[in-house]
Amino acid sequence: MWAESDLYPGVPCLQSTTEPVNGNVYRMYHGTTEKAAEQIKIYGFQPSANGMLGRGVYLSRDLNKASRYPLDNPRERVVIRVKVRVGRVKKIDHQHHPMQKTWHNHGYDTAWCPPNCGMVPSGLEEDCVWDPNRITIIDVIPPSLQSSENPVEGKDYTMFYGTTKEDAEKIKACGFCQYDGLLGRGVYLSRDVEKASKCPVHVPKQQRSVLRVKVNVGKVIKIDYQGQPMQKNWQDYGYDTAWISSESSMFASGNEQDCVWNPKAITVIDVIRPI
Repeated sequence: MWAESDLYPGVPCLQSTTEPVNGNVYRMYHGTTEKAAEQIKIYGFQPSANGMLGRGVYLSRDLNKASRYPLDNPRERVVIRVKVRVGRVKKIDHQHHPMQKTWHNHGYDTAWCPPNCGMVPSGLEEDCVWDPNRITIIDVIPPSLQSSENPVEGKDYTMFYGTTKEDAEKIKACGFCQYDGLLGRGVYLSRDVEKASKCPVHVPKQQRSVLRVKVNVGKVIKIDYQGQPMQKNWQDYGYDTAWISSESSMFASGNEQDCVWNPKAITVIDVIRPI
């Protein structure tokens, strides 16, 4: 559900199988609810009193793992992207390790559970940081909907916009502009990063960029066939976003499309350079 660029500037993200180096700073992720994320942004992280690795703040370098939490509230999930000064790191790689819950008493700042070591049912990597002051919030990543999933009114979602490298810099500086298309006037985006990376079709791949953006969709209308009465004038009926599902027959390719009326509802997160 979450898409991530190769690097956040200046903050490396290790592969989940690579052991962190003492004293380095790394990018990690924490899955939580929107409401809890706002509290964390204001007051900082609060250590869990107990857990698989004892007391601490539980994070992962694996975005997919973080995006599964909280397990019991999937509609409210967001992921907080952070940078962590790991300090002195202890590898905990099996259940009942002698220091599984007491590593901090031996002078360690972070415990690391490598993937596929039998500690976690999912087999995914886990980190536990003792001191919340070692964690700095970078930003909050909203979820990207599946291309066939109806967006929820008023929520923020991650979407993508394909353009040229030159125009990407202009948009970062000045914002998006509306233009006419299949759904009338608006800014045309997609939740499908592969679709966005193919645009503009007349521009060579090496000259393209993809903007990853956060969109507050407002009031949404689904347009699912050609000639639908509000196909090009949905804005006049109080809608903020028009949406064509990947299951619609409007595109032979089966690609999903979103048209956002107000460019100010769109915030650029970063630029992804296609490989």
